[in-house]
Amino acid sequence: MRMVTAESASPDCERGNFKNRQGKYLRIISAESPVKLHCCYGVIAFLSVAVIALFVALLLPRAGKPEEVSNKNIYYDCPRDWIGVGSKCFYFSEKVENWTSSQTFCMAQGVQLARFDSPEELEFLERYKGKHDHWIGLHRKSSEHHWMWTDGTEYNNLTSPRGEGECAYLSGRDVSSGRNYTHRRWICSKPNSFTACDVPKQS
Repeated sequence: MRMVTAESASPDCERGNFKNRQGKYLRIISAESPVKLHCCYGVIAFLSVAVIALFVALLLPRAGKPEEVSNKNIYYDCPRDWIGVGSKCFYFSEKVENWTSSQTFCMAQGVQLARFDSPEELEFLERYKGKHDHWIGLHRKSSEHHWMWTDGTEYNNLTSPRGEGECAYLSGRDVSSGRNYTHRRWICSKPNSFTACDVPKQS
């Protein structure tokens, strides 16, 4: 009977153990590889999203600049102390004068007492003037005559001025009429395509 010594048995055992360990390690590595791949994919996806978000964030301010410039250009031609709305510029006085003196002030600036041509313009004037009454450019010779603008064109009767006076003014939310000699604030208006000029300060 052949005796197997420890020395003769050890190489086979070691080879067997090595194969077992190799298989075990391969199984561990193969089990970890998908997890590592998923982590790598996650990192790549996160970085991609971050790069896209940064790119969009850099583009948005540039896209907004033309809009800001265009908004400023709407009122670019209005002089200092004038307010732009639609296609016109309006000047609201703080001093009070009668209707004739108010018109004289506006004419000295090359413009007229305020004219409105739409409900939107009238609503803006009524809202912006505050609590004070303001002369506007409507007038008539008597209660028997039609209302006219200071440039000689006939009023389109957008709203009928109240009262029996010859000169119109804005009071509250209405267009009213009064006598020329009454002192009130006034509003001048002009197209905003005119050459800008500063209004002299009232003394």
